[in-house]
Amino acid sequence: MQRYMQYFPTKGEVVIFDRSWYNRAGVEYVMGFCTEKQRKDFLEVCPKMESVFVKGGTILIKLWMEVGNAEQKKRFEARITDPLRQWKLSPMDLPSRRRWYDYSRARDLMLKHTDTRDAPWHIVRSDDKRTARLNTIAHVLSAIPYKKLPKEKVKLPGRSTKGAYDDDKAIARRRFVKARY
Repeated sequence: MQRYMQYFPTKGEVVIFDRSWYNRAGVEYVMGFCTEKQRKDFLEVCPKMESVFVKGGTILIKLWMEVGNAEQKKRFEARITDPLRQWKLSPMDLPSRRRWYDYSRARDLMLKHTDTRDAPWHIVRSDDKRTARLNTIAHVLSAIPYKKLPKEKVKLPGRSTKGAYDDDKAIARRRFVKARY
């Protein structure tokens, strides 16, 4: 566990795990970076650890961003041809393309073992990134209990004229960034 976190989350704390938390069940196994026993051990321990977090008061929200085959192909092709997106193309991406079904089976097994009553998975269709983001934000906000706080009416105060001077003129001859947009 030290590999992923220095200490257990506590009640009221927000902890964000990225997808690497589940890499042992997916990419590490599919790409041959761990053994079947290591994957099996992870799939046995992971739900127990998540249950400990939840029973300790942590709200654990697990989201699986599901990208379809056609959309993934389109995104990879864009990364290959667009110099501004090439940084997103990792050494794992191209070999993973050949292993689509291996990854899908690994996902299915991981979901089977880690989709529990204490820590259920929620799958987000994410071919359309904007819609996926909005649906994800709405889901996360709906999963976190909150009390509406009373709001005081806010009124913008007027600017004081004490010590007034022409502050725009004072910087008029300075170097400004060229307005391009």
